[in-house]
Amino acid sequence: MQLPLKLRKLSIPTALIWLLMAACAVLISAIAQWSPPSVAIYPGDEWLRDRFTIWHASDEPETRVVLVDIDETSLAKVGPWPWPRARIAELIERLLADYGVRGAALDLYFPEPADAEGDIRLAMLAQHGPVVLAQAFDYDHVPLRSGSIFGGVSLKAGPTPIASGYMGNHAGLASAQFAGNIGFVHDADGVLRHIPPMTQFEGKLYPTLSKAIFDCCAAKSAQSLPADAGARIALTPAGYMRIPYSRSMAAYTVINASKVLDQTAPAEYLQGTLVLIGSSSLSLSDRVTTPFGPNTSGFLVHAQALSTLLDEQVGLLPRPWPGRWLALLFSALVACLAVYTFPRLSALSNASMLGGASALWLSIAYLLDPHDPFFSPSGPLLSNLFLLAFAVPFGWQVSQGKSRRLLGTLQQYVAKAVVDELLRSDLKDPLAPRQSHVTTLIADMEAYTTHVESLPVADAAKLTRDFLECLTGPVLEKGGTLDKYTGDGLVAFWGAPLPIADHADLAVDAAIAIVNNVRRLNADQQRQGSARLRVRIGIESGIAMAGDFGTSFRSIYTAVGDSVNVASRLEDIARHLPHDIIIGQGTVDHARRHTFQLLGDRILRGKENPTTLFTVELPG
Repeated sequence: MQLPLKLRKLSIPTALIWLLMAACAVLISAIAQWSPPSVAIYPGDEWLRDRFTIWHASDEPETRVVLVDIDETSLAKVGPWPWPRARIAELIERLLADYGVRGAALDLYFPEPADAEGDIRLAMLAQHGPVVLAQAFDYDHVPLRSGSIFGGVSLKAGPTPIASGYMGNHAGLASAQFAGNIGFVHDADGVLRHIPPMTQFEGKLYPTLSKAIFDCCAAKSAQSLPADAGARIALTPAGYMRIPYSRSMAAYTVINASKVLDQTAPAEYLQGTLVLIGSSSLSLSDRVTTPFGPNTSGFLVHAQALSTLLDEQVGLLPRPWPGRWLALLFSALVACLAVYTFPRLSALSNASMLGGASALWLSIAYLLDPHDPFFSPSGPLLSNLFLLAFAVPFGWQVSQGKSRRLLGTLQQYVAKAVVDELLRSDLKDPLAPRQSHVTTLIADMEAYTTHVESLPVADAAKLTRDFLECLTGPVLEKGGTLDKYTGDGLVAFWGAPLPIADHADLAVDAAIAIVNNVRRLNADQQRQGSARLRVRIGIESGIAMAGDFGTSFRSIYTAVGDSVNVASRLEDIARHLPHDIIIGQGTVDHARRHTFQLLGDRILRGKENPTTLFTVELPG
């Protein structure tokens, strides 16, 4: 059935507004996914990712990487910093010769010469052994140049950060085979989450420390690598790699440098590993802020990056998933759900729906986090927040508009005169209970239970609906007020809230029309092989109290009084009479357009004196 033109005119703009809000919500999520980090989105994204990082971090021991720590204990036992270069060289020699490590990388650089013998030993180790020295590049546009840099390769295609300055080793160490960058670039909030695998400076590329030791001592031949090796480490458009921090700090074996020097370190922990030599000592000030906390030793960050390269080498990195597209799809699904539910459910239900969707998204984002380093976990949350901030108030406004239009809708159930009186009456309270002359009509289906008990639920519902339509149409057409449905019947009255001079005749007209409607329904029933239906109608007129009755919880506009009770008794006694319409004396006295047939006197239930009964002569 088509909607009325007026209703369609109201519905189309509302539907378009809902669709526009849904489109805006999806657009917000898309902007969050594909835009550069903004002040509004960045903090939420990184805060969520830091939580995911902590929850994902594995405590399983990392047996491929060992950290040799120049800690406070080592400084107290061996001597204060700076150590002589000969001691550094001895530390490396112990690791290579006595403990059989695969390679060693220093998270320390030496810009000035110290003891000649120690520098020569260190230079020889770096030139001929699996040793990686450190150099630090600066990215803050400070043209700092100290010492020498080396290990650069020719530029290749692809984005790489450009350094503005450096801190390198002194020229006596320039013959080293490998050097790695230990310079960091903190995020805007001061947390270290990204490192540049390669840094561009004056036309050459320089690897980070983790990549340098990997290339030096861990890289395998191309034939031994997985087919998609190298494809799982994604870089930002600026050429930075997000550090996965896939392992907790407790997963790494940390050995005091002093134990290596005096050869008391357990050999089984070191043999065949890659070693990073650094310091957790506060006096060396090599501390950075990471998702794990504000005082993380810098060489632990390089250890995390090295573990990532080693995982990638053997195909252990999580396979990439299209996190951005999945986030956008989720936002689109929630927006579509909101378009459906917001016009239909309460504000509380819709807010709960958005809360549940946000919780579900956080679970999905947690699973996505290891597979896509660049999607925005807060994008769908911002989309939901937009819907909560704008769609909920709009839904409330639409609901209020529907409430205002409800009086028009009531015309389907209540006589138009009642609605018009509510809208234009000058009475202070037009629905307040008042005594009125009314005619009450009560109609019911005889043996309703017998008719429906053997029917399927759908058929029983259809039969009930068809029967009630036979009753309701004439009541409303004749200006009656539909008081209530009684399951398989109804109660209606005429004469309130507006007085109607011919209320008795109108009620009788409606009763005749009801009987004719039921006859037509019975014709259809007989064609289908169903049992014949009978309607019983009782009508009586008299003084009744009509108005808004009820409690603070619920109220209804109805009529109460002796004439209403008599109408109910007349409908009930019709089961014992061969007539469908039984009419009381009050209606006969007030009617002017109908001819009635006397049926005699009967004692009605609840009455002491006999009541005179009539029926109306039906046309045809």
